Amino acid sequence: MSIASDEARKQLDRLVALGYPDVADISAAAFRALARPLITALEHCDPDSDDLQRRLGANILLIPTRELVSPESLIARTSINRMAGFTTMPPRDIASFLPQDGFEPPEGPFYLVVEPHTGTCYINREPDVARKLIDSDERTPLTLEEGLAIATQHPEWLLEKNGFNLLGSRSADGRVPSIWMSQNAPRLGAVWPNSRHTWLGNAYCMSRRGVSLFR
Repeated sequence: MSIASDEARKQLDRLVALGYPDVADISAAAFRALARPLITALEHCDPDSDDLQRRLGANILLIPTRELVSPESLIARTSINRMAGFTTMPPRDIASFLPQDGFEPPEGPFYLVVEPHTGTCYINREPDVARKLIDSDERTPLTLEEGLAIATQHPEWLLEKNGFNLLGSRSADGRVPSIWMSQNAPRLGAVWPNSRHTWLGNAYCMSRRGVSLFR
């Protein structure tokens, strides 16, 4: 068992405990089975094969795709100090935040985000400005689903680091989703692409990997 596969299993356990199979309308066993090919691929990774494999440690996120789990109800399954996450946006509004070109998830019901960050180095930057900086730094912005995964798996980051915009997703009217602390709980909201907020970074990762990219 590799460090990455062990971490992916722990994150899968958390998703099951939080009721993600119910959101997907399948059994816990079926939900776990859908993640098995990716976790098995991680178990058989050659850690000396390339730079990516060497980076695959515990610093990953296991992401269920929107086709498996819709994002509308997921913020309520996050919590900090027993304070449940919330949003004031209606479900239809949340569903409108779609991955932008180039940031679509890999094929399969689950995939990995490698080296996620809350984007502290891009804090208090307008989303459109931060997007250019992220591109120039050869990083990739996180999507709505990936930001929800941070709030689910690492809610303490919202306290220890910062809230964050998710520039990999955008609605038709140009807004980008954001997650930050409000009323002592995680909150899902949205900002305009030319707005600045001192408490919001712009989250990014180094890469996304689906099961087919480990073969």
